[in-house]
Amino acid sequence: VQLQASGGGSVQPGGSLRLSCAASGFIFSRYGIGWFRQAPGKEREFVGAITWTGSMPDYADSVKGRFTISRDNAKNTMYLQMNSLTPEDTAVYYCAAALSIVTSTRVKYWGQGTLVTVSS
Repeated sequence: VQLQASGGGSVQPGGSLRLSCAASGFIFSRYGIGWFRQAPGKEREFVGAITWTGSMPDYADSVKGRFTISRDNAKNTMYLQMNSLTPEDTAVYYCAAALSIVTSTRVKYWGQGTLVTVSS
């Protein structure tokens, strides 16, 4: 089982970035998916999640309206589109999968994390 996150990097404030997370080793289409992040010196926090059908989006207030989670079950891949980035979005971003709606206690599989740095 593997969740391979990619797409992180450095971006200026106000910019956009799209993270991808490729899944393998399990039936991706049957899992809810989500993203978490951990900023330097802080605990990991929930970013957002969607169900196995791509419905019922749920986002943290801090990213609502700026971030969008999507999935392509044919490609076993999930995405996190991040717009209007601010320095407060700087963190390591982790993708995750759960048998139901993703929450921190329900995650069954974690990705390895990809670093996003927002700085001028």
